[in-house]
Amino acid sequence: MLFSTRARAGNVLERKNLKKVIKSVLDQYPDAERVLIIPPDFTRSHSGAGLLTEMCWRLLGDRVKAVLPALGTHFPMTDSEKLKMFGELPLELVRDHDWQNGLTELGRISGEEMKEISGGKLDYDWPVQVNRLLLDEPWDLILSIGQVVPHEVAGMANYTKNIMVGISGKEAIDKSHFLGAVANMEDVMGRAYTPVRKLFNRGAEKFCSDLPIVYLLTVVAPDLLGQTGLHGLFAGDDDECYRAAAELSQELNINLLDKPVKKAVVYLSPDEFRSTWLGNKSIYRTRMALADGGELIVLAPGIRCFGENEGMDGIIRKFGYKGTPYVLEAVNQYSDMADNLSVAAHLIHGSSEDRFKITYCPGGLTREEVESVGYSWGDLGSYSAKYDYRTLKDGWNTTDDGEEIYFISNPALGLWALKSNFKGDNQ
Repeated sequence: MLFSTRARAGNVLERKNLKKVIKSVLDQYPDAERVLIIPPDFTRSHSGAGLLTEMCWRLLGDRVKAVLPALGTHFPMTDSEKLKMFGELPLELVRDHDWQNGLTELGRISGEEMKEISGGKLDYDWPVQVNRLLLDEPWDLILSIGQVVPHEVAGMANYTKNIMVGISGKEAIDKSHFLGAVANMEDVMGRAYTPVRKLFNRGAEKFCSDLPIVYLLTVVAPDLLGQTGLHGLFAGDDDECYRAAAELSQELNINLLDKPVKKAVVYLSPDEFRSTWLGNKSIYRTRMALADGGELIVLAPGIRCFGENEGMDGIIRKFGYKGTPYVLEAVNQYSDMADNLSVAAHLIHGSSEDRFKITYCPGGLTREEVESVGYSWGDLGSYSAKYDYRTLKDGWNTTDDGEEIYFISNPALGLWALKSNFKGDNQ
């Protein structure tokens, strides 16, 4: 089953196009009286999933019994964030996913399967854990909504990842993220089919096939005027839906450059980025475009911590972003790192591997805190005055003093790489 709509080149989809796809899906389930919606959380508010969630609720009415944002390990959404993202959808419908409690384990991918999936690099088993709500209620339809975009762990975000990670638990998140790290991030990002994607798909096929899950997958990119909007919506219950969305995302969200970037400036909106856990998209989404010896400047007014919870934050502060060899050795030597493999993977993702300089300019972390984890610190006021995100355009810019920089207004919307070193699906 595949229902889809795409905007003409340079344009975005109108609401009537989105509603047509949603109605086509719902028409396949005329007797669905108990519907669960699983959208992303506020950190993916640009995905368009909030609008789609509200549209589904308006079409279904009281048949929508719950909305379960796929928080993963992120902060729970505040009421104001829920209202901003989901519009007039009643707050009492929105449940908070707890990644440490309230889970059901559906089964395990064996160590032998993991060894095959990882190319011999890992041999631990992997649990398929989901929020208990999926099984506690007799759902007639589960709508999994989210954005397909290049991703540092899975290659491309969403589809089965929304279930396997977004409403999953610590062990599943830890082990899948570490698989992505050992698979080599630069061999993964922007590819539709990777070891982690294979793991997610296998888990869904083996243990979730009885659940009535339908995916609504968006592709988001700037229009001709530079305004972000939906360029594609793909709905279905199998891989055909994901494949179509991934192909459009690869076309619109991967920016291949002819020359390396000596100085990149990335802006992190305070509405979206409050921790380096999320803000480090500025690093791993640009690393394949940055020149050896170059500099990445991160303007981060909303960054106030490292991890999305106290435990993760403490581990990041203890070990810092010091490169892959250091992290892998720490996993072998220290139990707190071995017991938190998603943090280990994050520390690998957030390092430049000493290849380029990272200057972080946060609004809520001190110089001592920033430098203690291995980054250079920059004064947010001074750097924002020199590199004004309100006047810079995405892409190449020349400053008043003749400096050439590459500016990115939201690293969550894509991937930037040199044409000469990007490994696509056919490589």
